[in-house]
Amino acid sequence: MQGIKLQEQSVYEFHYELQLQVGHINHGGRLGHDSVVRIVHEARVHLFRALGVAENNLGDNRTGIIMGDLAYLYCGEGHLFDRLRVDSHVGEVGRSALRMFHRLVRDNNLIGLVETGLMAYDYTRRTIVPFPEPFKRALTQYL
Repeated sequence: MQGIKLQEQSVYEFHYELQLQVGHINHGGRLGHDSVVRIVHEARVHLFRALGVAENNLGDNRTGIIMGDLAYLYCGEGHLFDRLRVDSHVGEVGRSALRMFHRLVRDNNLIGLVETGLMAYDYTRRTIVPFPEPFKRALTQYL
């Protein structure tokens, strides 16, 4: 069976560190796939904070984001109390959507790659919209 093909990016602009806790660990004693999704979400929240925006306010007080897709490639184990670094890269920015790439690292060992597709979403009108100017400016300055 052919698996998902995710690749490391050449650059990651943002780095977030955390320690694995009990809630991150599955019944097998390892980092659970559901926790990887939560950890990447946490890293994205901190990245957006560094940009001066939030997931529910991209700078115009009405546009947020929704996730269109997510792929996770398991590369190694994480265990209770391990220190993880999540490296994040914003790429493929379009009018209303962008791709985010994440690399999970423990002791300089790759343990996972995650790619997500995010879309600008007007929660009042309940529709996909273009990214607001404040968000585009923040991204341009950041990148």
